[in-house]
Amino acid sequence: MSLKVGLIGAGMIGLDHIRRLTQVLSGAEVVAVTDIAMDRAEAAAPANAKVFETPLQLINDDSVDAIIICSWGPAHEEQLLACIAVGKPVFCEKPLVTSADSALRVMEAEVTHGKRLVQVGFMRRFDADYRRLKSVLNGGTLGAPLMYKSVHRNASVPDGLYTSDMPLNDTLVHDADIARWLLDDEITSVEVRVPRRSIRGKDLRDPVMVMLHMSSGVIVDVEISVNVAYGYDIRGELSCETGIAALPNRPATVITDQFGIRQAVPADWRERFIEAYDQEFREWIAAASTGTATGPTTWDGYASTLVADAALRAVESGKVEQIQMIEKPVLYSEETIAVAE
Repeated sequence: MSLKVGLIGAGMIGLDHIRRLTQVLSGAEVVAVTDIAMDRAEAAAPANAKVFETPLQLINDDSVDAIIICSWGPAHEEQLLACIAVGKPVFCEKPLVTSADSALRVMEAEVTHGKRLVQVGFMRRFDADYRRLKSVLNGGTLGAPLMYKSVHRNASVPDGLYTSDMPLNDTLVHDADIARWLLDDEITSVEVRVPRRSIRGKDLRDPVMVMLHMSSGVIVDVEISVNVAYGYDIRGELSCETGIAALPNRPATVITDQFGIRQAVPADWRERFIEAYDQEFREWIAAASTGTATGPTTWDGYASTLVADAALRAVESGKVEQIQMIEKPVLYSEETIAVAE
């Protein structure tokens, strides 16, 4: 029997998830949709799906087994708490929430419920290349990790919809989460450096360099550039005691002809991570069908929120900003994503 899914937020990512669940994957059907704009919800809803005026109506409807949240970040806390209150598994696109206090409230509700219900949309953990990179590191053949270089480049961002804080409170969370996951480690402090500003960035603070200090002593160097023009370029390289392991450039096909040797660059996040999104939802559907969640946790969402907050403080202070975390609840103490061999 298919998992009956309700989707909140029919914007770009929401529409892509509807396409994924209706045209690509099996085991789930979208039975309900809501959006702040009713006409957008009605246009996005598959045939025979209900359209609700509010997220709470959708969450509480008995025909909905599980929820996908693709609304804007400030709305997530209320929606997550409502899902937990009725015991429905929920996939929440990042950010989990927009403040540490909100994350703690969601965590408290889930811990009180006694079972994991929330999965956060950190899709890089489901990418085959990142999983192989983690497998190499865990295999121990390269010794202990010493440094990790993470690069996140966008061709461009929309005028007026992207602010100077967004590389740190929106984009950085992916790099921070993948570093925590790869290294099985927590981030203890953050510093930010702003180099010469790109003319393409106009009024944006772009690019930025972020240093994440891990509890083990590993340093993670994150470069974020959001107006590089040439494409969507995601890179990662681990420097270890006896060798280096790096992500391959995607797509991998290399063309050699009279114009030289070249390789295509993905146009955007959908092209680069389409297979990771598919795998992310395969695993979510399997878990949600049993009434639970696997994958990135509320704790992971909380950690990424703390990193973003510290980065925003660091860019203003010019100092290394510390991160203070609560003691990790037992509910989140075990890793639930298998790493491909």
